[in-house]
Amino acid sequence: MAADTIHLFLNPTAGHGRAGRRQPRVLELLSQSDVQVEYHASRSAGELETQVRKHVDAGATRVVVAGGDGSVHEAVNGIMRSGNTAALGVIPTGTGNDFAKACDIPLNWEHATRLLGDRIKARGTPRRIDIGRFNDRFFANGAGVGFDAKVTRIAQSIRLPIGDLVYLLAIFKTMLGPIATPHLQISAGDYSWEGPVTLAAISNGPWIGGMFHIAPMAVNTDNLMNLLIVKPVTRRRILTLLPKLMNGQHMQETEIIHHPVTALSIKAEQAIPSHLDGEVQPLQSEFEISVLPGALDLL
Repeated sequence: MAADTIHLFLNPTAGHGRAGRRQPRVLELLSQSDVQVEYHASRSAGELETQVRKHVDAGATRVVVAGGDGSVHEAVNGIMRSGNTAALGVIPTGTGNDFAKACDIPLNWEHATRLLGDRIKARGTPRRIDIGRFNDRFFANGAGVGFDAKVTRIAQSIRLPIGDLVYLLAIFKTMLGPIATPHLQISAGDYSWEGPVTLAAISNGPWIGGMFHIAPMAVNTDNLMNLLIVKPVTRRRILTLLPKLMNGQHMQETEIIHHPVTALSIKAEQAIPSHLDGEVQPLQSEFEISVLPGALDLL
């Protein structure tokens, strides 16, 4: 295979199978831009990450992933864990596509594929974006501990083909149970905060869950992450905050604390849920988080 071959990675199950159904058209559109493609399908959680790392280790310099935020998360970890470097291209075919929004990638997947093919053909200079590190993992768009991590876990169990609304439904299902407010110790340089929280979110991009504008100020090229802490709230208050959260108008609410950070640590009294780019992580009680400025090249 030629040295300038693009390695396309696709999870056929992403977006309730949309990625798999669109795969022939993706290959067709890339071929129309005279892009040489070697296609790789993943069939289980973690396989895409393993495949990406293997091919980048072997010398692949341009990786394209067609999928949702989970597929992007695996591709980013595959690249970041490799001993080599590679630029990433994204074709959004998932549910939320929060990373694509943060990078101004068109959400129309055919349009995004055409533009990506044209950029590859023209050998345009990749743009550099920041990546987050969360203990021994990496994240592209955002991380969270507490309520939003529990919502993420429930959202992944919902199989209804309802797009972004799956996250809204997951919030309502989460609210049927007790609203946990773990006691956290948070420190970031000279800044510290301690107390019970509903959630703590660390944002590299402005959106989570497809429809929630959680960090309107977030830009993934400014060498910063945005820490948002939500103090304990009632179910009724969650309902009144949701519309504001969707519109990015929640930042001045009394329960919201915002602080820009480059690195922070979070300690909980017991192991709590967390997520990275919407991917549920093992229960943990200590979190070391930092921004890696300009760590990833984006095609």
